Amino acid sequence: MVYVTRVVHFSAAHRLFNPSYSEEKNEEVFGVCNNPLGHGHNYRLEVTVRGHVSPETGMVIDLKKLKDILEREIVQKVDHKHLNYDVDFLRDVIPTAENLVLKFWEILEDKISEGELYEIRLYESDNNFVTYRGE
Repeated sequence: MVYVTRVVHFSAAHRLFNPSYSEEKNEEVFGVCNNPLGHGHNYRLEVTVRGHVSPETGMVIDLKKLKDILEREIVQKVDHKHLNYDVDFLRDVIPTAENLVLKFWEILEDKISEGELYEIRLYESDNNFVTYRGE
């Protein structure tokens, strides 16, 4: 089995806020990330596909195709957006990095026809990232 990873970047704002919580509870749980105007990140998204190398192409997946899928399905929809307000697939979702990878997985799983989606890793900063493998 061979694992192939493509990296893309996007910048977006979000506010971590649970509407069922009081203002005090939101402040306690989310701290500065609960700023009513939001705050931004320069995200790094790594998507890994696994599979067998095709004897015809020498590839698991054409990286250009994978890049195009990521740009069309994710980056164009979230780049320079406010994730709470501007992104339809995130309506009523607290836009934590954990929830973002779950949503990205839902979107990408059926779009990748060469190989199999194996892992999504999302860096919110150099110090914080989450990994999801579809479990």
